Amino acid sequence: MFETLSDRLTTVFSSLRSKGRLSEADINATAREIRVALLEADVALPVVKDFIARIKERAASAEVSQALNPAQQVVKIVNEELIGILGGETRRLNLAKNPPTVIMLAGLQGAGKTTLAGKLARHLKKEGHAPLLVAADLQRPNAVQQLQVVGERAGVQVFAPEPGSGVGDPVDVARRSIEQARHAQHDMVIIDTAGRLGVDAEMMQQAIDIRDAVKPDEILFVVDAMVGQDAVNTAQAFMDGVGFDGVVLTKLDGDARGGAALSVRHITGRPIMFASTGEKLDDFSVFHPDRMAGRILDMGDILTLIEQAEQAFDAQQAEKMTTKFASGEDFTLEDFLEQMMMIRKLGPIGNLLGMMPGMGQVRDQISQIDDKDLDRVAAIIRSMTPEERSNPKIINGSRRARIAKGSGVQVGEVSSLVTRFFDAQKMVRAMAGNMGFPGMPGRRRAKQAQKAAKKKGKQRSGDPRKRALGKQPADQPADAAPQGLPPGLGQLPPGLAKQLPPGFQMPDLGDLGGGKKK
Repeated sequence: MFETLSDRLTTVFSSLRSKGRLSEADINATAREIRVALLEADVALPVVKDFIARIKERAASAEVSQALNPAQQVVKIVNEELIGILGGETRRLNLAKNPPTVIMLAGLQGAGKTTLAGKLARHLKKEGHAPLLVAADLQRPNAVQQLQVVGERAGVQVFAPEPGSGVGDPVDVARRSIEQARHAQHDMVIIDTAGRLGVDAEMMQQAIDIRDAVKPDEILFVVDAMVGQDAVNTAQAFMDGVGFDGVVLTKLDGDARGGAALSVRHITGRPIMFASTGEKLDDFSVFHPDRMAGRILDMGDILTLIEQAEQAFDAQQAEKMTTKFASGEDFTLEDFLEQMMMIRKLGPIGNLLGMMPGMGQVRDQISQIDDKDLDRVAAIIRSMTPEERSNPKIINGSRRARIAKGSGVQVGEVSSLVTRFFDAQKMVRAMAGNMGFPGMPGRRRAKQAQKAAKKKGKQRSGDPRKRALGKQPADQPADAAPQGLPPGLGQLPPGLAKQLPPGFQMPDLGDLGGGKKK
């Protein structure tokens, strides 16, 4: 979503950064390029006019002219105006004082209401609610059966007393669902209503009747982001007819322009509350205007990335891995597989990289990343025995051939994986052994050892013989091997240390074995 707009705006701002001061001609040229970018992104003309007027007004003020870096100030202004046009602040659901909270979905047929109902129910369930899906779309063939399938996949109960496909009264179903929710102790009710291919009086009246029967706490207008300018007309028609409290954008993964998102919010004055970004039930998120503006301007979306990581990563597993590293145990292929699977839960790698700042400039390279590569690596590791995973050094030629055959890859891919793993293992061992990881006990012990060594190195005896031999620890016997000698050298001959002349250095290994006298 917004790829076209993001690319154009990135180009505009790149040309601005080379200018020390911005003249009126520079501001007008920048505004003209932004206007073209918005129109190409299918943003409604009234929205574009208001947006450009605000930018030109602020760019011509002292806010920019007196700035140390005028180009960055213009980017800041565009970012703030984008946040404003997308809604300003994140809008949350209003919960009823007396449960259940009733949410009614409205929109045209094909906008994705039924699938979105399951996604919203799954989202609310993760937040600790007990949602109930209501099949009130009794016109579209198999709409009730579709909602039942979606509800089963989401792990949410579905209220569907009527078979649908033209049979049943949707208003009565919606009314009865409230009593069912109270009886079964559901605190959230999501009503899936019928749509049409276009706005008509019958559909609008049915939506009004359901609204009047259940008095919903939230009416969400579901709009397909791919319909472009027509989304504005449809939204306005629903606003005048039924009215709604918030907007839900669907199919954001299918349109690179995304102008409908900028247009609907500005025309109707209702905030965008949720966004559906894929076909899976987990491809659903709360809409954050500031984060979306950052992604449009190629500033990244680190907060969303962190939230996704917190949801996907297992805290107990992470703590187990931390303890293992701190104790000095080796990083195994089993550990590598677990870490990779946790990353895989975050979604497509390309989407994750797209949330990083500046990634818009390498979008083509990111699009070529194939998530199946991770699946092939997982297949190779799973084709190994537990012993091979814990000790890859035993993987010889015959074992590699067996692993390659079991995972359906070439022997060279197995060899490459093992070689890369050894490199990673060395790096992990060096980090854990030398300095430790931040916050781990190993790091604290390493620092203490370094301080002790530095402090000991500063001590200097007045006796040159002691300086030559090194001072023995108090708890070490006089005839023990001096500190620093390789283990297993044994003990020095009795009295040898006292017989050495002043300044004489400790004999090396050859001298201890009976070498020539100097």
